[in-house]
Amino acid sequence: MRQFTLSQQLKILGVLALGLLGTEIINLILSNWLNQFGIRPRDPGNLPGIFLAPWLHANLTHFASNFLPLLLFMWLSMQWGKVTFIKSTLLIWLGAGLLVWLLGRNAMHIGASGIVYGYLGFLILGGFYSKKLHLLIISVVIAVLYGGMIFGVLPLQRFVSFEYHLFGFVMGLLSAHLWAKSS
Repeated sequence: MRQFTLSQQLKILGVLALGLLGTEIINLILSNWLNQFGIRPRDPGNLPGIFLAPWLHANLTHFASNFLPLLLFMWLSMQWGKVTFIKSTLLIWLGAGLLVWLLGRNAMHIGASGIVYGYLGFLILGGFYSKKLHLLIISVVIAVLYGGMIFGVLPLQRFVSFEYHLFGFVMGLLSAHLWAKSS
């Protein structure tokens, strides 16, 4: 399977980081005006939120809690190769967003945490499907260090989109099942 070079990985992560930072700065300047473009379930006017919601955050704390885990988990997911990474990213992003739009509670759902949870699910399961030692090590380390995040899929906090976490995680597990073994 074709792999990303380290240079390609760093470029992708750099572009993503700059895009997230730029969006956050603009949103702060606009007093979070962009957040109206998140996902409001079952509202046809908010269907574009499936694509836009991961770029939007409620405040700097929300942004900071997603920024580094997203970059780390994305980088680790790239180790499965280009095709697996791209297909998994698309399924996590679009699948989780669509499920939130279809089944989420009536609230504005924003933030990259659905994608973070998707990569978490992929990373925990992907190494076991791949049967490659270096990928299995990634899975075990992520499960040990970040396994406690699983509680984020439960409706424990009023203003946290557990639906985005849950559906992202499920899409990540599905991605691992579908594509991690081909890596």
